[in-house]
This record gives sequence, C-alpha cells and structure tokens, in this order.
Amino acid sequence: MASSKSRILIIGATGFIGRHFTEASLAAGHPTFLLIREFAASSNPEKAKLLESFQASGANIIHGSVEDYTSLVKAIKKADVVISAVGCLQLMSQMNIIKAIKEVGTIKRFIPSEYGVDYERIHDPVGPIKVVVDDSLKIRRAVEAEGIPYTYIIANLFAAYFVPSLGQLILNGIPPRDKIAIYGDGNSKVSFLKEEDVAKFTIKTVDDPRTLNKSLHFMPPANTMSVNELVGIWEKMIGRSMEKIYVSEEELLKNMADTQWEVSSTVGDAMFDLSCCHMVYFRGNLRNFQMGPHGVEATQLYPDLKYTNVIEEYLSPYASESVKCSH
Repeated sequence: MASSKSRILIIGATGFIGRHFTEASLAAGHPTFLLIREFAASSNPEKAKLLESFQASGANIIHGSVEDYTSLVKAIKKADVVISAVGCLQLMSQMNIIKAIKEVGTIKRFIPSEYGVDYERIHDPVGPIKVVVDDSLKIRRAVEAEGIPYTYIIANLFAAYFVPSLGQLILNGIPPRDKIAIYGDGNSKVSFLKEEDVAKFTIKTVDDPRTLNKSLHFMPPANTMSVNELVGIWEKMIGRSMEKIYVSEEELLKNMADTQWEVSSTVGDAMFDLSCCHMVYFRGNLRNFQMGPHGVEATQLYPDLKYTNVIEEYLSPYASESVKCSH
C-alpha cells in the first residue's frame, strides 16, 4: 500500500541542521530521499557512517548535487516536498533548485534554507551576515515570483550555539562563571530552539495547508527570554553573581572594524559571529511585532508536539558539574 504521506527530498542532509531533518522525516514515516554528492567513504568516514544509518532507517540515496542540474531534476521528480539545508555560503545555489522545481512542476511545497531570524525584519546588517540576509531575501523573492508553494522556517536562535555561551555565538561554548559580555542592554527578548525540535516541527508542516505560503515562527514560551534573564537563571544555578560587561553597538562595531574577515566567513569565524550578534541584538526586531496573516507560531499550531526546555538541556548539566566541583 502506497504511503499517504508526502515524499520528501532533503538537500544538504548530512549538514548541521540537515541531518535532523532527515531523522525527523524518517521518524514521521515519510518516504525520504537524500541528494548526496558522491564521495569516497575513506575521505569522510563520519559522513559515510551517518549515511549508512540513514539508509538502514529507510532513506533513499540519490547521487548528485545542486550544481549538477540533471541529477537535481531527477531527484526532485521523486518528491512532493523539497527541503533545502544548504549552508549559508551556498544560499544562491538554491536558484538552481527553484529552476528545477519550476521545470518539474509537481512540487507541492518548498522549504528554502534559512532557519534563523526573520530576515524581512533585519535593518541594515553589517559584516558577513549581510551576505546571508541579502541572499536569503533574493531566494524568497525568486520563489514567490515563480509561484512555487513554500513555507519559510523562522527558528530564531539555535540553542547549541547561543545557550551554553549565555547569548553569545560560540559553538560548544561553556557558560562562564566570573564575567559575561552582554550586547546592548540585554533586555531584548529572543527565542532559543534545539535543532532537533526545529526539524520535528518543520516536518509537521509539509502536509499542513495552514502553513502553505506562510512563515512558521518559533516562539516557545519556556525558551523565550532576554539575555539578562538567561544570565540570571544561570547565576541562580551556580549560586553566585557574575560581573556583567555591557557592550554598546559602537563598541561592537569597533571590534568588528578591528577584526579581519573574508567573504567566506561562517559560524565559528570571529567576524561572522560578531556580525551575527550585531544583527540579533542591535538590528533585529525579533519579538516586538505582529506576525500578520502570513505568519503562524509553531507551538500554538502544534500544541501536542513537545519541545525541549533548553535551560534544562544546555545549562543544568554545567550547573551540576559546578556543584560537584565545589564539594
């Protein structure tokens, strides 16, 4: 008996967020196809092992790439829904995906690679993040111009990047115990999401008419707070107050001016991280707005779908370690 669930093609399936989309799609019972560039397993054993696990769970591998238009069209013909998880330096390669979707003509939903803040609400970004914002908006306009059905995913801030470092963008950061730099006045509200939850909610949208041609915003109440509130929670956990250094926009811009960077900068590069924090804390309007008729909120739309409390997930273990060390 044929599955009644949409067939999903994931592009960028082994990347930071793409692997979570793949796991969520398979867990939800969707026929799942992965467009994978051919490579020697010996050159990337971790990727090879990941793909083996996906295949064991039922994923179908299609060899090809976004740049190989013939393989791209072939892959898209096997799907009803296309989810792009290409990296932030490859955003404009999605023009090929748009072209192929238009040619195939049967795709009922396209989810372009974004998964950050709502770029429509970012004003005058500076540094390398400006390229990401500009390219993302170009992709949106191209999708809409071609009349391709879409859903934009506004996941806000990935918890793995921002929560352990108490609002700064440091992957695998460890929460400080003595002092913390806070951008701006620290009062702007932001939302943090675990990457697996972003994927789980995203997969839920693909067959939901309520998310067609809409932006899906993530504003989970338990994970929405200011950096000051996040720092306060951490201070209670460790039983001590930290020195707080508030960094003005002028100071942050000076730090950026003193930092060398390349166009190829991405997460983990000092300039990219400063640029992203500037966007989030000084150029974003992440909470004080009305979504309007083209926006829906994920946790309200799917109240039965549970999400992770990022404080318990990302801070509590460090607090426990702190308590152990003090005895």
